Amino acid sequence: MSLVSAASAEAQAAPQIQANDADNATGDGLGDILVTARRREESEQDVSAALTVIGGGELDRRNIFNVNDLENSVPSLEIDSQFGGGQPQFRLRGVGGTDYAANNTNTVGFYIDELAYPYGAMTQNALFDVSRIEVLRGPQGTLYGRNTTGGAINVITNAPTRELSAGFDATYGSYDELALEGFLSGPLTNTLSARLAVSTNYGGAWQINRDTGEELGNRNQESARGKLRWEPNADTTIDLTGNYTRDQSDGRGLQLLNDFQSHNYPPLGVLYPADTDKRVTGWGISPYFASLIGADLDAKPFRDNEGYGATLRAQGDLGWATLTGVFGYQNFKRREFNDWDATASNEAGTFFFNDIETASGEIRLASNGSGPFNWVGGVYHANETVSGGFYSDFTESSRTGAVWSTTYDQEVKTTALFGNVEQFLTDNLSISAGARYEFETRRLDNFRSEVIAPTYQLRATASPQREMREWSGRAAIDWRFAPDVHAYASVSRGVKSGGFTTYNSGIPQQLDPYDPEKLIAYEVGLKSALLDDTLRFNLAGFYYDYRDQQLQGVIYTATSRVGRITNVPKSHIYGAEAELTWAPMRNLRITQALSYKYGEYDEFLSPDTAVQDPVTGEYVDILYNDRAGERLPLPDLDYKGSVAWTIPVGDWDFEPEVNYAYRASRYSVSDASVIPSYWLANANIGISPADMPVKVTLWVHNLFDEYIQETRNRFITARTVSTHPPRTVGVRLSYRY
Repeated sequence: MSLVSAASAEAQAAPQIQANDADNATGDGLGDILVTARRREESEQDVSAALTVIGGGELDRRNIFNVNDLENSVPSLEIDSQFGGGQPQFRLRGVGGTDYAANNTNTVGFYIDELAYPYGAMTQNALFDVSRIEVLRGPQGTLYGRNTTGGAINVITNAPTRELSAGFDATYGSYDELALEGFLSGPLTNTLSARLAVSTNYGGAWQINRDTGEELGNRNQESARGKLRWEPNADTTIDLTGNYTRDQSDGRGLQLLNDFQSHNYPPLGVLYPADTDKRVTGWGISPYFASLIGADLDAKPFRDNEGYGATLRAQGDLGWATLTGVFGYQNFKRREFNDWDATASNEAGTFFFNDIETASGEIRLASNGSGPFNWVGGVYHANETVSGGFYSDFTESSRTGAVWSTTYDQEVKTTALFGNVEQFLTDNLSISAGARYEFETRRLDNFRSEVIAPTYQLRATASPQREMREWSGRAAIDWRFAPDVHAYASVSRGVKSGGFTTYNSGIPQQLDPYDPEKLIAYEVGLKSALLDDTLRFNLAGFYYDYRDQQLQGVIYTATSRVGRITNVPKSHIYGAEAELTWAPMRNLRITQALSYKYGEYDEFLSPDTAVQDPVTGEYVDILYNDRAGERLPLPDLDYKGSVAWTIPVGDWDFEPEVNYAYRASRYSVSDASVIPSYWLANANIGISPADMPVKVTLWVHNLFDEYIQETRNRFITARTVSTHPPRTVGVRLSYRY
């Protein structure tokens, strides 16, 4: 939840410009939001790329409480977690993967105040005290420190103010959910200002154990962010940020998609019928596994995550150019227990234990934009380590009957040079070009996959490594053929690093590195501000030539069938997006976004089945399926919108708002079935005295109590589904000073 409305905070110096009133349903027009998507301050409408901006004041109104909720407001964006765990996967325009291991990064870059958070588990408690969120669609790299094929999500938090300000939000909702957030900001001296923001979230257990009636889903999260801004003179700004987060919440329970025979060998276990109540789930833990992971004998799915770090950003105006440095360190500890068979049977219990460290630095020099020629260039370096692994409890599974341990130490070092130039040929016509060269080394040391109970077996060891030397780039042309209308066309090449599949393994071949994926994107777009800037209508169309797409698949050896991230030689995706923002009358604001995408494999031979020798049990004939022409597993259509209205009644303001999202069905590779389409609607009404900084908001999430499947999964035995929470209601009290 946002801690400060866009109207109540002071505009920030670059790169963090406050969203002003542009995200409020007040006034006669749409206002303007300054963004830094291209590493300079400019109106969001001037950016020659597909960009969606959500101001901080919109987060509460659109029921965006964590990063995952962004998918219901941003076109072509999907965010979910395989098996419902605490590691989200991001997809933009169908570009994105599925992976439950902790050592691989997303195809969509995630940044907080310009600092990369490359691993999904690090992003979960990020959205508090936010100024705005910028989502760029398409390959990135010529302006950003990291290289991605899908796009970038930039979270810009509120900066310290030069005047004293404070505020809090207190929320109480269904299932005894309680959320408290607050901030205090102001000057310490004439040149030094500070800001402290905190966020807590408790309760909300909406799931029930089908066997015992025990509740699951309580949150227990605390986060804090402190900022110092030093402005020793008019040309220099130095920002120092420290952050801390702790998450000791319950995990997400899964549901059974069909009837499930537990302990499927004599003596047979319980026969569980498919779950039909959207709230029920199940879990269990064996005494051995509880002892192994240090949990209680009656433990339910849980998280015990902790993260902290710091960012230093320094910017100086040299007159002829601006020099900027961004340096950061983040440390994240992940401890997470999940039950992937969703029953009391111990057939797929999983415990992740990972320690993640990232340290990065970026220095760039940019022109001040005073003439027809603009440029930016920089160097980026990052060191990342991911250590740990996971334990798997298959003791009551007929297929394995054992407890596995998979551990590793991964180290990644990246160095990159990047730059971009822009030339105005006339006042209304410009061309731009950018490039990036990246060198990366990636090592996976001490990989061990072992059976540790009932009888020890060392199943696989390896220490693979790989290097990457790749370039990316972008060229674009922009034509402003009317004062408030411009069109653009671009071609870009993006790269995402390769990596290692760190699953339970009985074969060294599973650890062979998979290759980087490359994407060439062709895009055309139109951006317009019409009717005295009361109507904005933006269009984008794209075609992606996708090479070596990273896909979660399987491989066969003589004795095993195992999961592995593989590369699809060639595929393509195309689509279009339309975004509309309209203020048809004073205090009324309507947003609509519609996107369509479709993709196919062009070259892809994948293992389908294998014939086993009846005597030796070995796979002697592996059959491959030519999947060329097969549709990619992505939803073809999504639609998102909101309507917000501020209605003055006497000395009071009433602010009703409704937002809604539709996502088409999509194919689940993990379960080999189709995840149904869904509609999700939320509603709010805020009530506030016209002359007082106090507001009471009544809210409803999942207004029509829809049954929404987020992911479908199959792991060892049971077919399961991760579902969206049912309808919840609540009240929020907000105060600003």
